[in-house]
Amino acid sequence: MSIEIADEAGSGLSLDAVRAVTEHVYAQMRIHPEAEVFIRFATAEDMADLHVEWMDLPGPTDVMSFPMDELRPGDGEPEDAARGVLGDIVVCPEVAASQAAAAGHSTLDEVLLLTVHGLLHLMGYDHAEEQEKAEMFGLQRRLLLTYFAEHEPGRTSVPDPTEG
Repeated sequence: MSIEIADEAGSGLSLDAVRAVTEHVYAQMRIHPEAEVFIRFATAEDMADLHVEWMDLPGPTDVMSFPMDELRPGDGEPEDAARGVLGDIVVCPEVAASQAAAAGHSTLDEVLLLTVHGLLHLMGYDHAEEQEKAEMFGLQRRLLLTYFAEHEPGRTSVPDPTEG
């Protein structure tokens, strides 16, 4: 599995947890275990620059995804899925911390939610339309629930998705 994570923001968050949730999503979505993804934690300033450059929107956002090889969820064994580069995800821990505080959960929980959200975008999911949003956010919730069931037995709640 080629999961690279860089904490350029110096967030101090658990990169092991981010790797674990990414591995979980790969397995659940039947993405080839050698598919490459790069997850970068960026400062608010860097994220604001990316947000303007790619979306023409001011200020930092929570997460941005940059798909590469248009890999999609598999329907068989993960090893039978297409290999390639899933893409890049950029997360802003500062925005995540603000959203987590407003929602009443931990920054790490918010970052895990944003990581799953970003991964789903790399796989072609979107939330521009209500039906797409219901599908993507429902899948996001299921992936987080099954992740926490494996890593924090007894936990029954997950952070609610942002409008991200």
